[in-house]
Amino acid sequence: MKAIGFYSNQAIDHPQALQDIEVPEPTLRDHDILVEVRAVSVNPVDTKVRKHGDIPADGARIIGWDAAGIVRATGPLATRFKPGDRVWYAGDITRPGSNSELQAVDERVVGPMPTSLDFAEAASLPLTAITAWELLFDRLRIHEADPTENQVLLVTGAAGGVGSILTQLARRLTGVTVIGTASRAETRDWVLQHGAHHVIDHSQPWEDQLKALGIESVDYVAGLNASAVYVPQIAAVMRPEGKFALIDDPKALDIGPFKNKSISIHWELMYTRPIFTTRTIARQHALLRRVAELVDRGDLVHTLTQRIDGFDAAGLIKAHALVEAGSMIGKVVVVR
Repeated sequence: MKAIGFYSNQAIDHPQALQDIEVPEPTLRDHDILVEVRAVSVNPVDTKVRKHGDIPADGARIIGWDAAGIVRATGPLATRFKPGDRVWYAGDITRPGSNSELQAVDERVVGPMPTSLDFAEAASLPLTAITAWELLFDRLRIHEADPTENQVLLVTGAAGGVGSILTQLARRLTGVTVIGTASRAETRDWVLQHGAHHVIDHSQPWEDQLKALGIESVDYVAGLNASAVYVPQIAAVMRPEGKFALIDDPKALDIGPFKNKSISIHWELMYTRPIFTTRTIARQHALLRRVAELVDRGDLVHTLTQRIDGFDAAGLIKAHALVEAGSMIGKVVVVR
């Protein structure tokens, strides 16, 4: 079958950064389904693994962890889907990814695709929706917020892929006040359109901007980028016993400033459940099913902003370059 992979870690402008290759069709495990991939989204994790990830000794590394497609076959213990079903998922970083014609993926981390979206629109959401959902409800447990209090969530980097769905989920499913950070006019508008009550400029002191909104402190912070840089600001605006959850990869994180306020720290990695086959692995199936319902009901909108037609190395190289530029609003999707 056709796939896009690499045999060495290269910069995106290198001629062998991503290559069109031929590989055998995948063998299904007990809980797997075989998906004909129709569209994939590119995320920062794709570029990181392309540049620094391990490469199999006997072949190419195939990446890609955001996809929408059609079920073609099922494993012996797979019961949630049948051939012909349209599905979406992010998959498992330890297995071959979605940059291929066919992909084997554990059905417990797969959901039914929203009926109101096409494949490109659907592929813009799974990884970010899982990350945002798990951060809000599994890590911060924001649904336990006291509804009699006006609690506040601050989201850093709110115009990116995760922020674009996290602000929607928080606005639609909780009663907290949602504040996003953004610095450009177009990103400020995007954040407000996607659920934030207010936007502050992350390049300026946060405390004064929050006070100008009548907010003395925040209860939760979702750190989606530059978490190490923002620690002093987070510590300054967080209420005592607040909660901070992050998804980025700081080389070092000085949490000393959080001690006096007993601020709790939570990591979110959406691959934890599939990597370790945790007892809660099927929650990803459940939450993707719920997100699809919310999309079809009109409560959530997709975050596709750039579509590239051409499911090949050339198309994926364009998408990787866009993500690496660091100024993306929403998501870029490559479509077969």
